Amino acid sequence: MATTGKPNIHLYSASTANGIKASILLEELGLPYKVTKIDISKNTQKEPWFLEINPNGRIPALTDTFDDGEQIRIFESGSILQYLVHRYDKDHQLSYPRGSREYWEVNNWLMWQMGGLGPMQGQAVHFNRFTPTKIEYGITRYVTETRRLYRTLDDHLKKSASGYIVGDKVTIADIACWGWASAAHWSGINLEEFPAVKSWMYTLLKRPGFENGRHVPTRNTFLDMLNQSNEEIAGQAAPYLEWVQKSMKEDSQK
Repeated sequence: MATTGKPNIHLYSASTANGIKASILLEELGLPYKVTKIDISKNTQKEPWFLEINPNGRIPALTDTFDDGEQIRIFESGSILQYLVHRYDKDHQLSYPRGSREYWEVNNWLMWQMGGLGPMQGQAVHFNRFTPTKIEYGITRYVTETRRLYRTLDDHLKKSASGYIVGDKVTIADIACWGWASAAHWSGINLEEFPAVKSWMYTLLKRPGFENGRHVPTRNTFLDMLNQSNEEIAGQAAPYLEWVQKSMKEDSQK
């Protein structure tokens, strides 16, 4: 594979819907990388050393040696995906040439995930799992919008001859959306309503890059929840409720 410069990639991440995007792409590209687990339950991502890498205090983040020989930091999962394919996917195994019709279509779906599916599903998770008291308006609002977004993706995939989101191959559009789809049940979404999305998700899981990448830096359990009841999932969420509320309080006082 042609590359620009020798990879010196260090990934800082956790096995979340956003975190596994970077590791899946790294595995798919076959790039060497180091990984440091960030324990978000202990707010490691808010420690000063990490804020030097990502001033927003979120995962994933990545460092690499840039063309000038100096370290570069990349944060925000979508930015990491774009950086990696731009710099290391010169043969377009998982991308399309810049400026092509397919390139912009990939960009459409990446922005759709970053600005729509991720934030809406994230809020659905919050109101379903991490509020001290259930706020039905919040649950209805965000689960309804998340369902609308899954319907959008499902309708699109039904029209795809290849079964991928863009063109005839896996791209960062698929990678960006996959982690969220695998966690759909956690937010109150039943993928049985969206057969094209479910088929796409499991088809991609057959690829070693997806199977291996989703378990970086620790085993990912999202798909295990597809066979669990809401009560069982609530039990798994319970230990994190206090942490979420504490973090919100600390952020409000800064």
